[in-house]
Amino acid sequence: MAVEITEANYDEVVAQSDKLVMIDFWAEWCGPCRMVAPIVAELATEYEGKAVIGKCDVDENSEISVKFSIRNIPTLLFVKNGEVVDKLVGAVPKSKIIEKLEAYL
Repeated sequence: MAVEITEANYDEVVAQSDKLVMIDFWAEWCGPCRMVAPIVAELATEYEGKAVIGKCDVDENSEISVKFSIRNIPTLLFVKNGEVVDKLVGAVPKSKIIEKLEAYL
C-alpha cells in the first residue's frame, strides 16, 4: 500500500528518508490519475523495503504541490536525499516508472 504523503508527515516520510521516494501527485477528479493508481499500488508492494512509494492528493496538500511546482497531474516525482532527481508527467506505463525507480536505487 502506498504511503499517503501529507503536509503533516512530509518531513518524516520524504525529506528525512534514506531511501528513494516516489511521490504520485494526484486528485480524485483526475481520470489519468485513476489509470496510474493501480500501478502505484503494485509498485508500493513490489518495492517495499527498497523505496518509499507515496501518494499526495494535490487538493488536500497544496503547499507540497506549490513547493514542487506541480502544474499537471498525475506527476510522479523521484526524490533522493531530499532532492528531486527525476519526474514523469502524465499516465505513463509501468515499465517506464520501473525504469526510473531502478535508475536511482
